[in-house]
Amino acid sequence: MDASDEYAPPTSNQLQQPLPIIKTRFPVARIKKIMQADDDIGKVAQATPLVVAKALELFMISLVQESCNQARMRNAKRVSPAHLKQAVLSTEQFDFLAETVGKYPDAVAVSGEKPEPGTGPGRGRRRKVVE
Repeated sequence: MDASDEYAPPTSNQLQQPLPIIKTRFPVARIKKIMQADDDIGKVAQATPLVVAKALELFMISLVQESCNQARMRNAKRVSPAHLKQAVLSTEQFDFLAETVGKYPDAVAVSGEKPEPGTGPGRGRRRKVVE
């Protein structure tokens, strides 16, 4: 086995690649309605829901980017809940979500073997057993 066959973790430049810009906005009217549902909050200034929407957008971008980085480090093609969990647990900024993601399973180590049928998380239906 040569040195070229060994796994090399992605460099920081590869992990910091920007995601494509998606022009998605969170609904300001819905944010305002959620804010006003709280009895402690009276009137809401017009700019407040806009600022909350932008903060929510930036938070989601950082959470998704970190989850993508976790998926890339594990050579995964899709981001799974396990990658999101690992992103939360490995980033101090997301510590407040640690209890929330605790109920999701950890990422499974990548191996060359396929799991035996019936032992992995499957989406198939259970078959009726005819006696």
